[in-house]
Amino acid sequence: MLRFSPASLLCLLLLFPQTLQASAQRRRQSADARQRLVLDEARASHFARLALRCARKEYPNNITHTLNDASQVKSPAALHPAFYGCYDWHSSVHGHWLLAHLLRLYPSMSEAREIRAALDANLTPENARVEDEYFRERGRQSYERPYGWAWLLKLHEELYAWDDADARRWFRALQPLADTITKKYTDFFAKQTYPIRVGTHFNTAFGLAFALDYAETVRGADAEHQRALDALRERVVESSRRYFAADADYPAAWEPGGDDFLPPSLIEADLMRRVMRPAEFARWFRRFLPQVARGLPANLLAPAIVSDRSDPKIVHLDGLNLSRAWCMRSVAAALPRTDPARRVLAESARRHAEATLRHVTSGNYEGEHWLASFAVYMLSTPEPD
Repeated sequence: MLRFSPASLLCLLLLFPQTLQASAQRRRQSADARQRLVLDEARASHFARLALRCARKEYPNNITHTLNDASQVKSPAALHPAFYGCYDWHSSVHGHWLLAHLLRLYPSMSEAREIRAALDANLTPENARVEDEYFRERGRQSYERPYGWAWLLKLHEELYAWDDADARRWFRALQPLADTITKKYTDFFAKQTYPIRVGTHFNTAFGLAFALDYAETVRGADAEHQRALDALRERVVESSRRYFAADADYPAAWEPGGDDFLPPSLIEADLMRRVMRPAEFARWFRRFLPQVARGLPANLLAPAIVSDRSDPKIVHLDGLNLSRAWCMRSVAAALPRTDPARRVLAESARRHAEATLRHVTSGNYEGEHWLASFAVYMLSTPEPD
């Protein structure tokens, strides 16, 4: 039987209210942190305005364009009548995804009419036909591979999931281009022998992850379309396992690279949690990043430092912090509740998000033309409970 002296009891009685107060303060801080990471309508409007600002802004424009003859010297809007804004093709595509996603979530938002007008002007059958012909042109096999491909399918998937008459019309308009991209996926990844593990547009795992989402969400309009989607899914799963299933002790301490906007290690893990069953993934992840449960490597779990947001490459690191956060959320949620890595990743995801969201609007077009898409995708990825 425990015995307490009068002095000990007095200390306990004095400390008890302070303990309760500290516990309540921690709960309030935790609730405040969660509130800061919510995609509410006010924040959705803020991000929508950033995307609208550049959806039809033709210049400045960073064109990657293979010329086969002099007749192909054209303006960005002539080359890409659907996706000429937001500085480059892929940023324009995921800017359109952002607008569609936010309007689907908040159909009465104050920017609703302007969003519909922008999507209606750009996502027409004729504009999509020109875009599709561009991808089919000789010498453009690698154009936007796989980053732009992935975001085009993500946009098409978003329109498919939206129960809206306009969205269904835009979905049909983009169908030929999505079919072309789907075939490019199935053809290319059958012959790519080695994965590309960089933290930029060429990352293989990112391209495969969004393609798998598309193949598992969209249902074909007819048997031929469904066969193409089934073939895409089979190709992605086979390629993912071939590239990554045997990976172990990944050198994540070498991250980040100086212009990364995707985390090579975590993007790979985010792909494999889609491909593997939960128990298999948990075993794979323990082999892949064995030190995460102990809070290592520190470079991976601490937000990257962004020294100059006016530099178009250095500001990539803001995007890296956001993509790390969405990967950590998804990977943590896929791990068992008893796995200590789950808590480590969830807490790191929160730190990355809190450190970066306030910088999405920086006054510099170098970041503002694309970072809102990463912020919205991160905030739309549920935190692990």
